[in-house]
Amino acid sequence: MPYAPTPESVAQHPVPEWFHDAKLGIFIHWGLYSVPAWAPNSGELGEILASGEWAKWFANNPYAEWYSNTLRIPESPTRQHHDEVYGPDFAYENFAPLFNQATQQWNPDEWAELFAQVGARYVVLTTKHHDGFLLWPSAHPNPSVPDYQSERDLVGELSEAVRARDMTMALYYSGGLDWTFNDTVIQDIALLRTGVPQSEAYVDYANAHWRELIERYRPAILWNDIAYPKATNVSQLFADYYNAVPEGLVNNRFTQEFRMDETGIVSDVHADFETPEYTTYQEIRPRKWEACRGVGASFGYNQTEGPEQYLSVNELVRSFVDIVSKNGNLLLNVGPMADGTIPEMQRERLLGLGSWLAVNGEAIFGSRPWLTAEGKSSDGVGVGVRYTAKGATVYATLLDTPATDSVTIEGLAAESSTVVHLLGRSEPLVWQQTDAGLRIELPALPNAPAHSLRFSAAHLLG
Repeated sequence: MPYAPTPESVAQHPVPEWFHDAKLGIFIHWGLYSVPAWAPNSGELGEILASGEWAKWFANNPYAEWYSNTLRIPESPTRQHHDEVYGPDFAYENFAPLFNQATQQWNPDEWAELFAQVGARYVVLTTKHHDGFLLWPSAHPNPSVPDYQSERDLVGELSEAVRARDMTMALYYSGGLDWTFNDTVIQDIALLRTGVPQSEAYVDYANAHWRELIERYRPAILWNDIAYPKATNVSQLFADYYNAVPEGLVNNRFTQEFRMDETGIVSDVHADFETPEYTTYQEIRPRKWEACRGVGASFGYNQTEGPEQYLSVNELVRSFVDIVSKNGNLLLNVGPMADGTIPEMQRERLLGLGSWLAVNGEAIFGSRPWLTAEGKSSDGVGVGVRYTAKGATVYATLLDTPATDSVTIEGLAAESSTVVHLLGRSEPLVWQQTDAGLRIELPALPNAPAHSLRFSAAHLLG
C-alpha cells in the first residue's frame, strides 16, 4: 500500500515476515576509529544501564568507536594513550588517509562468505558513525572537513557481495550525533540530548544522506542511532522509504526527544522494532525486537580486548536461543581492523555459532515464540529450557548437556501420537509422560552449548 507522510499512516506498516524469520544479523562497525582501535576495558554497557554511573562510563568508554569523543575528555585513558602513540597534536581527522589506505586491501567477498557460513540472514553496516566519516562516496560531502569519506564505495561493494549470497543488506547511520556539526563532548547521559545537531544545515545534510542511501543501495533496514533532529518530518522520510522499499523497516532510534530506560533508547516516533543494547528482555515481547551487542564489550575493534571481554561460544549460543524464544533477533557485531581483517577471536565465536546452527538452526530460523519462553528440566542439575515453535511443531532447546541419559522437561505434555527427535539425528526418541512433565530417553550427546528437541505436537500441563 502507498503510505502517506503522517504518523497514522506509517504506523500501519507491518513488520515483514522476513525479519521475523531471520533471527540472526551481523552488525559491522568499521571506520576511522578502526585505525587506533583502542579503548579501556571498563565493562559492558548493560552494567552501566543497571548502575547509572554515566560520567564514569564516558570517561572510560570501552566503545572504541567513541574514540573521538573520549579523546576530548581530559585525563581520560584514551587521551593518555593517544598522546603517547600519536602525539598531542595529531587530530582525529588525520586517521582518514590512513583508513583509506588500509581499506584498499579489503575484500568484501571474504566477509560475505564468512557471514553466510555462520548462517546470518542479514547484515547491517555502519555508513556513518558519530565521528561523521562516510563509508560511501556521497554527493553530499562533509562541509567542514575535506575528503572526509571513503575512497572506495564500501557500502556498495559490501551490499553487492551480501546480496550475491542471498542475505539481506541493511544500513546504519548516526543521525543523532555528528561531532563535525556539534562538537559537544559527551561526558554524561544528559549531554546526549544537547549533543544532537539541530541546525538547518545538519537537518538537510542528514536527510540528504538517508535519501541518497535509500535511492542508491535500497537498504532493508534504516538503522538510525541515538536520535534525530527535531525539525525533520520523519513521517515523510518513513513514508517515502516504505513506498520505495515496502519490505523495509525502521528502528526505534529516530526519536526526536532523547530518552532512555533500563533497556536503552525509548522512541517518541514510529518504529518497527526495539533495539536493546547489551541487554535483553526477560519475557516474550509482543512487539518485535532486536538485541544488539559486540562479541566483546566494544562494537569497533579494540586491540586491548582479550578472552575476558569476549563471549564464549557457549555464552553466545545460549544468549541467542534465549533472545529468539522471546520474539527477538540477535544483531551480533564484528569490529574489523582498518584493513578489513576480522580478528581471529571474533571469527572463532562466529564460526562456533555457525557450527551449532548447522545442526540446530531448524529450531531457530523461521520460528515464532511458543506459549511460554522458558522451562527447566529435572535431570539432577536443572538444565534450562527455551521454547520456539513452527505451527504445531514445538522445539525445546536444552541450554546445556544433561548429566544423565534421560531428561524430564517439567510442565511439558505430549499427544499420544507425538514424535520426538533430537536435531541432528534421524531416529525418534523414546518418551514417557509423567506427572512432572515429559521424560525423554537421550542418546549419547555431542559436546555442544545446547541441544534442540523437536516435538511434532506438545502443550503445557494443566
